[in-house]
Amino acid sequence: MNVQTQPRRPLTESAQRRDAAHFINGEFVYKSACGKRYDNFCPFDGSRIGFVPEAGREEVDAAVKAAREALDGPWGQMTVVERTKLLAEVAAEINRRFDEFLEAECLDTGKPMSLASHIDIPRGAANFTMFTDVAKTISTETFPMPTPDGAGALNYGLRRPRGVIAVISPWNLPLLLMTWKVGPGLALGNTVVVKPSEATPLTATLLGEVMNKVGVPKGVYNVVHGFGGNSAGQFLTEHKGVNGVTFTGSTKSGEQIMLAAAHGIRPVSLELGGKNPGIVFADCDMDKAIEGTLRSAFANCGQVCLGTERVYVQRPIFDEFVARLKAGAEGLKLGRPEDATTGMGPLIHEVHRKKVLSYYAKAVEGGATVVTGGGVPEMPAELAGGSWVQPTIWTGLPDDHAVVNEEIFGPCCHIRPFDTEEEVIHLANNTPYGLAAAVWTENLSRAHRVAAKLEVGICWINSWFLRDLRTAFGGAKASGIGREGGVHSLEFYTEITNVCVKL
Repeated sequence: MNVQTQPRRPLTESAQRRDAAHFINGEFVYKSACGKRYDNFCPFDGSRIGFVPEAGREEVDAAVKAAREALDGPWGQMTVVERTKLLAEVAAEINRRFDEFLEAECLDTGKPMSLASHIDIPRGAANFTMFTDVAKTISTETFPMPTPDGAGALNYGLRRPRGVIAVISPWNLPLLLMTWKVGPGLALGNTVVVKPSEATPLTATLLGEVMNKVGVPKGVYNVVHGFGGNSAGQFLTEHKGVNGVTFTGSTKSGEQIMLAAAHGIRPVSLELGGKNPGIVFADCDMDKAIEGTLRSAFANCGQVCLGTERVYVQRPIFDEFVARLKAGAEGLKLGRPEDATTGMGPLIHEVHRKKVLSYYAKAVEGGATVVTGGGVPEMPAELAGGSWVQPTIWTGLPDDHAVVNEEIFGPCCHIRPFDTEEEVIHLANNTPYGLAAAVWTENLSRAHRVAAKLEVGICWINSWFLRDLRTAFGGAKASGIGREGGVHSLEFYTEITNVCVKL
C-alpha cells in the first residue's frame, strides 16, 4: 500500500476556517436560540473547519413555517415551466461554482477530489436538471366508464405536491444524496427542510447561496443543522407541519423515523443499510471483475451504501481473484483530497473509525485470514490526525460471522468460494438486507437468471455504480421502503386525486 505525501495543491487556509449556518426563509442563521453549536472537523487531518449551529425546536419551527408559507406564496403559484426554469438555473449555478462546491465537499468528507469532481458535484447538479424533465412530462390515467343511465362518466387523475418534505441526508455523498431528494421535491412543487448529516454541513449551506442567487422564493429551500435524537433530526421528523419524510442512512435510524412519521400517518421514503454481495463466476472477464470490485469495495473508503462487503467467487478462479484483488488494494494511494493520485481518503470521523476497527478486530478473533490490511496505516505527520484505516480483505470466516452479516461501511470485504449457481444465490439472499448486488459473468443467460432471483433493489451485471437517473432506486427487505428516480419519485413527492365527472 502506498501513502501519498506530496499534494499538488493544498486546500486554502480560508476554506479551512468556514462556519456553517442554518438557512431559514432565505436567510443565513449562524446562531441558534438555544446557543448550542459544535465543531466540524476535517477527516483527513483532524483540523477544525469551523463551527456549526445546532438547531433546537425554535429553528425547526421557523423552517417548517417558512416552508409552509412558501407553498401558499409565489412558489405555489408558479407554473411547472416557471418552476423548472428556476431549478435549471440552480443546476447551472452549481456548475458555475463547481470548484467551491468541490472544495467544501472534500473538506467535509476527506474524499479525493478526483472522485468528487466526477461523481458528487456533477450529480448534485444533474439531480435538478433530470427531475425538471420529469416534472414537465407528468401524465395521469383517464378512464371512461358506463353508468346505469347510459350517459357515462369520466375519471381522470390530478397530481399535486405533497407539501413540506423533511429531507434527512447522509454524510457519505452529502450533496449528491441531498439533491437526489431536493431535486424531485422542488420540481414537483413541494418545499423542503433539509437536515444534513452533522458531519457534513457545508454544501447544504452553500446551496442556500445558490437558491438566493437564482431567485428561488424564500422558504422553498431550508436547512437546519444538528444531530438525530433530541436534536434537529428528531424535532423535524416529529413536526406536525411536515407532510413526508425522506431519509438515507442506517436501518436503525430508519426505524426511528418510521415511528416518528407514524404520528399523523405521514409517508416515508427510506433508503437504508445494506450488506451487498458481489458474485464472480468462473467465466467472468477477470480484468473487469477485479476493477469493478476494487471500486465497489474501496471507493469512498468503503462508505457507499451500494458497496460490496461480501464477495463470492467461483472456486476455479478463487485463488487468482484473491491475489489480484489484494494487489489492487495494496496499490491504492492514501493521501490528501487534492492530490490527483490519491486513490482512497479517510473515514468520515474518529467515531466511525472506531466502529470499523472493531470489525477488523472481530475478524481476527473469528479466525479470518487477513489477506491484506486490517489496521491503521502510518501517515505523514500532517495527516496523522485523520481518520485513516487500511483497505482490508479477509477470507475464511463462517457464513454466520458478524463481519459477514453486519454492515461495516468501511474499505473492506470478505471473499468466500462457491461451487454452483444455486449455492451462491442462496448465500447472496441469506441476509436481512436487499439493497444491491453485482454479478460478473460472460454468460448472458446466467446473468438474467441470477439477477431475477436476487432479492435486491438494483442488480448490476458486469458493472457497478452505473446509474440511469430515470430508473427506480431503492432497497428490498431491511434496506428500505419505496422507490425514487424518474417517474418513480411521483409516488412519494405527490398526491393524486381521482376526479369522477358524471356526463
